[in-house]
Amino acid sequence: MKLPLNQILTGDCVESLNSLPEKSIDLVFADPPYNLQLKNELHRPNMTKVDAVDDLWDQFDTFEAYDEFTRKWLTACKRVLKPTGSIWVIGSYHNIFRVGTTLQDLGFWILNDVIWVKTNPMPNFRGVRFTNAHETLIWASPEQGAKYTFNYRAMKGLNEEKQMRSDWWLLSLATGSERIKDENGAKAHSTQKPEALLYRVILSSSNPGDVVLDPFFGSGTTGAIAKCLHRNWIGLEREEKYIQVAQKRIDAIQPETFDPHTFDTRSKAKSAPQVAFSALVENGFLQAGQKLFFLKDTARSATIKPDARIRTADGFEGSIHQAGSHYMNGSPCNGWEYWYLQENDGLISLDDVRQKYRLAELPPNQKPTREDPKIQAG
Repeated sequence: MKLPLNQILTGDCVESLNSLPEKSIDLVFADPPYNLQLKNELHRPNMTKVDAVDDLWDQFDTFEAYDEFTRKWLTACKRVLKPTGSIWVIGSYHNIFRVGTTLQDLGFWILNDVIWVKTNPMPNFRGVRFTNAHETLIWASPEQGAKYTFNYRAMKGLNEEKQMRSDWWLLSLATGSERIKDENGAKAHSTQKPEALLYRVILSSSNPGDVVLDPFFGSGTTGAIAKCLHRNWIGLEREEKYIQVAQKRIDAIQPETFDPHTFDTRSKAKSAPQVAFSALVENGFLQAGQKLFFLKDTARSATIKPDARIRTADGFEGSIHQAGSHYMNGSPCNGWEYWYLQENDGLISLDDVRQKYRLAELPPNQKPTREDPKIQAG
């Protein structure tokens, strides 16, 4: 079956998901009903009515009914996710803990919980509890140990070259010109999410050309941002009024012409030809007997063996990664970045040596390529 790319599918989300091919989706962003359990109207101190979420699609008779609904759509999402894909689910204290439990029960592996801290939250008008000023996003892969997309450097770029944290500030509610209105000037959707939020989610967890699916499409924010970032998208929505709003919104977007050098934010190291540590030894970029230093610490050294293993000063033998993990008391270690060697009057990392190998003018039969069986990831 051909994927219905860049289309909104009408109807029940579970039925629509089950109509799609297995393992065909790179990223799911889900903004499901929160089951807010509102019993009465909300009023401000001046007795004006609060425009709260009272839509029928957010109402469930019992927690058990909500849990069953959650299990069905998450099961359907897991079926269509690629093994290398991931899912984001957003919620509030009303539902996110129940969703998290179901994710784990279904075998998803939680990678992060991210807190969206609202700069302009709705006050608690009755003054009987804290102002609810955040929502929680759960990011998960289909199973433990799965490979998934994470554009780490892109997130650093959005955060002044510092590691992006899991508390996301400066993302206000969808207000002003961003708020989508209906023909009467009222909010087209009661829970429209800000574009900045989806920008981070999609940029961090997908690449140009990937397929992003939203099972609760609403006003179409996911599709709008996916289109701007040159991702394909699929929206699932049962309410005709939302479909019309979302389609009009997305049709109006004219993204900049795609240039892979501009829109591909993957780490150049990850997209570069893979190189084995043994290739550096075999081709003379490193020498058997040469000393390496862990994190530039001369007290923690190792010696390169002829078979491309290294032997630490305390007698451990293994790969550059295993030896690094040995010095880190079993923690995972990327040996390319942790081991250094003496060059001239300073120390350079193994990653720098690897880069020299990639750039070297070697004969064609020795150039590093992904297909060369001798040149595999170390």
